Amino acid sequence: MTEKSSPFTKEQLEAIAAEVPTPFHVYDEGAMRANARAFYDAFSWVPGGFKNFFAVKALPNPHVMQALKAEGLGGDCSSYGELVLCEAVGITGEDIVFTSNDTPAYEFQKAAELGAIINLDDISHIDYLEKALGGKLPELLCFRYNPGPLKAGNAIIGKPEEAKYGFTREQLFEGYRILRDKGVKRFGLHTMVASNELNPDYFVETAQMLFDLVVELDRTLGVRCEFLNLGGGIGIPYRPEQTAVDLAYVGRKIREAYEATIVAEGLGPIKITMECGRMITGPYGYLVGRVLHKKAIYKDYLGLDASMANLMRPGMYGSYHHITVPGREDAPRKVYDITGSLCENNDKFAIDREIPDPEIGDLVVIHDSGAHGHSMGFNYNAKLRSAEVLWQREGKWRVIRRAETLADHFATLDYPGLS
Repeated sequence: MTEKSSPFTKEQLEAIAAEVPTPFHVYDEGAMRANARAFYDAFSWVPGGFKNFFAVKALPNPHVMQALKAEGLGGDCSSYGELVLCEAVGITGEDIVFTSNDTPAYEFQKAAELGAIINLDDISHIDYLEKALGGKLPELLCFRYNPGPLKAGNAIIGKPEEAKYGFTREQLFEGYRILRDKGVKRFGLHTMVASNELNPDYFVETAQMLFDLVVELDRTLGVRCEFLNLGGGIGIPYRPEQTAVDLAYVGRKIREAYEATIVAEGLGPIKITMECGRMITGPYGYLVGRVLHKKAIYKDYLGLDASMANLMRPGMYGSYHHITVPGREDAPRKVYDITGSLCENNDKFAIDREIPDPEIGDLVVIHDSGAHGHSMGFNYNAKLRSAEVLWQREGKWRVIRRAETLADHFATLDYPGLS
């Protein structure tokens, strides 16, 4: 079987575990930074400039966000809390794009206070935003386009026509006409129709779709978009046999489409942006747990001190996360269901997975937890949220989020005897 390897030795992880209780998530800062730079290199050709707005929901930790900010990334936010995180690390103004749905007024107000690019999800939100901001729209607004049956989605987001997000094509043109007539001068266009997609041509097709729309908006309404947000959705190879998206290829093919459409129509320069989170940090996060039990009934089970509360993706989506056992690489292999202790039968990191057979007490590494891992954690069964560790270089690491305590968990309860 094809195998993935951890960048950390057993000894390095045991050194962390001596100070930080398992389970914990550990992130490789250097690898994340290098990956962010490679993304920018692939789009260095864009005449209007390129920017990736890191999807804060993927890994909402200010220490990670600060490192990515140093590499030129902005913040893609969808809530008040994510806006506040950006503000705390100094990401403000048009380095933030705020894309939200079913949005309360106070969140729009916070986005406007920070000078963020507000990306509206529905045509009715034009009036709602105007009222929320005291009767005046921002000078720059963007719309999220939902192409419906004109473009296929994928397993995570589903069919665009069944998704709750975005404007129809007809609403899009009507919405820009309304903005134009209300005196808005600056415009952007956005779409996001897939998540964790590994087909590089999917993103080229998305870019071409937006390029064609930009031309039509200019011709029919006189509305000229100054930037296009191609969304996120670039996937990562969770399975060992999968191949990462070739960013250089994507950048090159989008350049060809840009020159054949935008440049040929005399509409440039137009800035190109994206909002990738998973592909920036996902492959460089690892959930580290310890083997507590082995159970043999109708199947063989390997019980960890980690659970679905630390990484919900396998239980929620049936997603694959590779699993390795540091120091046991050459051990005989055995097939297990690898489980946590929640009172839910879907609390499984893997089903019928062959791994090197560990001993009780061994550390186990669950790969690719650097996006939508800790951030999707929860407290069912009064499980406590785990720590997050930032690996900076050989022998140097620091805790960037301590493990929760019962006092943290009970802090919102007004009840005697709980503290």
